[in-house]
Amino acid sequence: MIKSAQYKSPFFVIAALLLINIIIILYSLGTGAFSLHYTDILQRLFTGKPFSNQQAEIILYQIRLPRLVAALLVGASLAAAGAVFQGIFRNPLVSPDILGVSTGAGLGAALGILFSLPVIAIQASAFIGGLVTVFLVYLVANMVRGREPTLVLVLAGVVLGSMAGAVISLIKIVADPYDQLPAITFWLLGSLSSITIEDVWTTAPMMLLGLIPMVLLRWRVNVLALGDEEAKSLGIHPGKMRTILIVAATLMTAAAVAVSGVIGWIGLIIPHMARLLVGPNFALLLPVSILMGAGYLSLVDMLARSIANNEVPLGILTAFLGAPIFIWILAKGKRDW
Repeated sequence: MIKSAQYKSPFFVIAALLLINIIIILYSLGTGAFSLHYTDILQRLFTGKPFSNQQAEIILYQIRLPRLVAALLVGASLAAAGAVFQGIFRNPLVSPDILGVSTGAGLGAALGILFSLPVIAIQASAFIGGLVTVFLVYLVANMVRGREPTLVLVLAGVVLGSMAGAVISLIKIVADPYDQLPAITFWLLGSLSSITIEDVWTTAPMMLLGLIPMVLLRWRVNVLALGDEEAKSLGIHPGKMRTILIVAATLMTAAAVAVSGVIGWIGLIIPHMARLLVGPNFALLLPVSILMGAGYLSLVDMLARSIANNEVPLGILTAFLGAPIFIWILAKGKRDW
């Protein structure tokens, strides 16, 4: 087994991540086609002294600040959901996509765009699509009732996720190629370009609601990682605990996808990186994953709107960055995951 002495001090890690996130936040608020100096940003946020340029006031409060808050919330939610899924399924390759949440939410959004619904209705459709997909996964898993319920659940998620992906492809075929098809394609690639403060206030409560069970049951996740027999011997009902945690992680993932589109790799690589720093103890892994996920997506979003003339979709950047990072994690990781 890996000795805990090999991991960094959790207090040092959390303090360092908080400092890094603050730096990323300041650079993110100041970076863009219209640059803002970090001293002016700090002065505006903490003293209330307005900018001399009215355009800077609009850019900070109506564009960059809502977008940054959304990036922090979405990154934290996907990373927390990934840490939960990997812990309760005891599988390092599990991510929030494993139960078809992201694909189901993408299907809901695609339907909303196909029927020309308003933005808030498209987001609600995406949220409902993610939840309905997980409900169907549970329904199929209960109908099969195999001897390996976790494996059956994962396989049902993969199958229904593939079916939802096929329906999305069908929607793309029948969609208007000049209006609806580009909108569906761009949304599925993930973006925060059209975020408003109303979107943040709408989705943040759902994300926080999903986080509450994770925090309250953080010690039981460690027990679930030992196996069902060990959990039962310690007086824990593994099926009930796993269901509660899956619903919480699904709620966070569906809310994140509803506001940002489909953004992959965060729920897969961030928990691994956090585990390399503080170990598998979920009580430490959860806050470190949240901080790393929030900072990571904020940094990726800043790159997405600054490395090219046209904004690069977040899903493309997270895939480009996530694949080599995951290979590095595989090379550096320990065998006793």
